[in-house]
Amino acid sequence: MSHDITRPNNKTKKKTGFIVKMQLNNNNNRGGNKRNIFVFFFFFRNYYTWILWFLLSFYLFTSYFSGEDQSSSPSTIRLLSNHKTSSSLPSRALIESSAITTTSIDMFSGMKIYVYNLPASYNDDWVKSSERCATHLFAAEVAIHRALLSSVVRTLDPEEADYFFVPVYVSCNFSTSNGFPSLSHARSLISSAVDLISVRYPFWNRTQGSDHVFVASHDFGACFHAMEDMAIEEGIPEFMKKSIILQTFGVNYKHPCQEVEHVVIPPYIPPESVERALERAPANGRRDIWAFFRGKMEVNPKNISGRFYSKGVRTAILKKYGGRRRFHLNRHRFVGYRSEIVRSVFCLCPLGWAPWSPRLVESAVLGCVPVVIADGIKLPFSDTVQWPEISLTVAEKDVKNLRKILEHVAMTNLSAIQRNLHEPEIKRALLYNVPMKEGDATWRVLEALRRKLGDRSYRRSRVLSQ
Repeated sequence: MSHDITRPNNKTKKKTGFIVKMQLNNNNNRGGNKRNIFVFFFFFRNYYTWILWFLLSFYLFTSYFSGEDQSSSPSTIRLLSNHKTSSSLPSRALIESSAITTTSIDMFSGMKIYVYNLPASYNDDWVKSSERCATHLFAAEVAIHRALLSSVVRTLDPEEADYFFVPVYVSCNFSTSNGFPSLSHARSLISSAVDLISVRYPFWNRTQGSDHVFVASHDFGACFHAMEDMAIEEGIPEFMKKSIILQTFGVNYKHPCQEVEHVVIPPYIPPESVERALERAPANGRRDIWAFFRGKMEVNPKNISGRFYSKGVRTAILKKYGGRRRFHLNRHRFVGYRSEIVRSVFCLCPLGWAPWSPRLVESAVLGCVPVVIADGIKLPFSDTVQWPEISLTVAEKDVKNLRKILEHVAMTNLSAIQRNLHEPEIKRALLYNVPMKEGDATWRVLEALRRKLGDRSYRRSRVLSQ
């Protein structure tokens, strides 16, 4: 048998690259072929085990080195993108590994934010006039601004920005007699800032502000009023209705003060105050206060424009449980009240004028189970923070049964809720840090903005259209 390999004739209709011709040579010595077959059979029968062993060894040897090559393949990157902690963020150990070059900015899909450099009268001057501006419950507007200035997503080139952050502090006017911030100037101050940037830069006018971000960390968000009826009447300023608002106000039903693209964020709690409270916690970790609330509670709530403070919920709690041994209720202010939270099992978080309050965050980060009493409230970062696993929700009409509800929880799943509260990711997600830390409140804001890139980034829409 011989093998002749020839190129096909151009005239042939077959499309093969080569034709193998096999010709049998009848050399009149058929007996020789039979002997060759006999010798081959004899050799294989006596040495087939060695042949099989060799083939198996060769297979295992090549498989080993093939596996080694795969270990340094893109599966490492897949591990980084698929590996999730309980906070839905990549592990710090993976991020900081010298073998992985993925950076924080990659986690935000390369998102870039330009922070407008406004005159100090819009922001820093307010902090200089009162240090409280950067520490009170509405100070998220200050904390987010400062965190963005040193953030990896910040760009100094507005042409490459996906978003534009407008840093205006409107919650620092403490000119009122009761010490609470006045919002009467908020609309005019923000309007002035928008007029300024729309003259100096082309970016607002090209999208009517749809890729611009504001913070409205007040009772009813960008409606800029502490009373709901007045907030609804005045509504969101027309020039802000196409922008993105980072606001503490949020409800799970239709409301005029959230009819704008928005992200519900936590109120500001100074991280330093949380650490001080934890340092003063009982060394044995014992919580000797069963149910706790300190704050405004009116025995006879005033009728203000047909509305009652807290819809009468706080008054109902005071009348029903005031003086009860297991309920630690106090109407008077106390600077060190966080040292009471850290000693408490359940912390009551009833609505005030607005559904939300700083107690939601204070309770959670200090390990006290938040008891949310505010119908329809939308809690901050509810798409990533599993509030049902770290808090209780009690309907406003059920406060009369509050003791029975808490007792039932104490006998059933209290331990599980407390374990969840002790997860470090919970405290991290609800606190603002400067500079920003992985997984903290500003980080969560950036994650929320990243998810809106497809609809909001003018720069990316231009790239896709080209």
